[in-house]
Amino acid sequence: MTRFEAGLLHVSTILVAGTGLVYAWMIWFVRPTDPYAIVNHPLQPQVQHAHILVAPLLVFAAGLVWQRHIWDHWSRGVRRGRWSGLGMMLTLVPLVASGYLLQTAVDDAWRNVWLWVHLVTSGLWIVGYLVHQVPTVRLWMQGRRREAQDSDMISSMDEAKAARRSQRANRSRS
Repeated sequence: MTRFEAGLLHVSTILVAGTGLVYAWMIWFVRPTDPYAIVNHPLQPQVQHAHILVAPLLVFAAGLVWQRHIWDHWSRGVRRGRWSGLGMMLTLVPLVASGYLLQTAVDDAWRNVWLWVHLVTSGLWIVGYLVHQVPTVRLWMQGRRREAQDSDMISSMDEAKAARRSQRANRSRS
């Protein structure tokens, strides 16, 4: 997977999850100040529209990483991240389908079905995504620790060189 593909997947996941969580918060936890208000928050329609507009970006990003990351790792038998990645891919289809069907369903019973499917698969996607990032974050942190240790060694070597120079300068003066 290229840096562009990874970045696109990260950004699209953050945007879709962020707008979805804010939208859910507005629906279930915000109470309107006006008892006759149609929406709970004045920005609720804009957040919903943003969520609907950025969701195809996530679908595109998932499709983009399919060949180089998902299928490549699966066919080579890479074990790291297999279960979380597989779980994410299995939740993606019902997540996308329920999002589409939620927008098009007319009957309240079906809207509730698609809503709950969408909520459950969204939660599973977010958890799977976070779990899938753990090994990468660990490797990154180990690399940062190594860099910090290396820089500490370099700075201590620089301090030792500076101390030797200072001693030489003091000797040459005396």
